[in-house]
Amino acid sequence: MEFTTVLFYIFALLLVVSALKVITSRNPVASTLFLVLAFFNAAAIWILLEAEFLAILLVLVYVGAVMVLFLFVVMMLDINLDVLHGDFKKFVPIASIVGAIIIIETTLILWHSYGATITPVRNPTLGNVAAGGVVMSNSHLIGKVIYTDYFFAFEIAGLILLVAIIAAISLTVREKKDSKRQRISDQVKVRAQDRVRIVMKSEKEGPDDTTNPPVTGNAGAGTVDNKG
Repeated sequence: MEFTTVLFYIFALLLVVSALKVITSRNPVASTLFLVLAFFNAAAIWILLEAEFLAILLVLVYVGAVMVLFLFVVMMLDINLDVLHGDFKKFVPIASIVGAIIIIETTLILWHSYGATITPVRNPTLGNVAAGGVVMSNSHLIGKVIYTDYFFAFEIAGLILLVAIIAAISLTVREKKDSKRQRISDQVKVRAQDRVRIVMKSEKEGPDDTTNPPVTGNAGAGTVDNKG
């Protein structure tokens, strides 16, 4: 058995174990950390399969951005675990159906890939090697294919993501009853007569004789009556 095969089984075992801990862990922070571990193991498997572009993309995008965001959100939220565990049994039938569908689809894909006859993918590096050129890496090949053969689909995907970002921002900044927003148009329409004038009096100024007459002598002091 080759050393790469041994590494594949090790990473695959760690991937399966970490994936199971994601759904069985009672602490949401621990589940998020196990998901990060699962992503790292999947990236290692892709590196063994010589798909380094997908491995780097998985680590940079999902582990470096998405999962860190999930971890901060989970840590900041005050999640009541008792309520989540109490409602767990209600979602078991639906989860079982969805899991069975995913397993059937995965089985069909694997069966079609390994059992049927598939036309081999054309390797553009063979022509370059035969002509004495330089062999291109996977990242170079993926970029070349995206911006040539699938350029229109790539632009459509970018447009859909842009619309999704704008929709998410518009939903979060919509007006609410308990939120106050600045309206520049209303501020421009305000007249000088409609403004409120606030007059504040400095503490350094002397007391006003009309409102607070000065106290002289023993005025206001208490007296003691010794009679009786």
